[in-house]
Amino acid sequence: MAKLGFLPSFTVSKLLLLFAITLLLTLLWASNVEAKPKSPAAFVQKTISSRSIVIFSKSYCPYCRRVKAVFKELKQEPYVVELDEREDGANIQDALSQIVGRRTVPQVFINGKHIGGSDDTVEAYENGELGKLLGISTEGKEDL
Repeated sequence: MAKLGFLPSFTVSKLLLLFAITLLLTLLWASNVEAKPKSPAAFVQKTISSRSIVIFSKSYCPYCRRVKAVFKELKQEPYVVELDEREDGANIQDALSQIVGRRTVPQVFINGKHIGGSDDTVEAYENGELGKLLGISTEGKEDL
């Protein structure tokens, strides 16, 4: 085996093996990293199309807490985007208002369909529509 003069303890084959392992790990890591959408509108669209339940929320909002409680009651785990905890939250909220025509939070989506805000979601829960959209029974669930 040839040895490199500047790295006497490494052979060329060891360096090639180390390079191959590094390249493989880099490719594996890159394939697991989600590509970030280029715009807030693209982020909203990608989020609602790739998750079954999405809530755009603000962590301190009582109406948002109310909606989260509905899904907790149904034993469903929504994907929650807390706009006040993101640097781009205001931009996402602007994009959301362009898409749904409302700037308020929460805004709830199920299987890509816009359900609405807190009152809309609670109403859909109480009349059974939410359960139908989720494919679950809401019989015997208490009113909120």
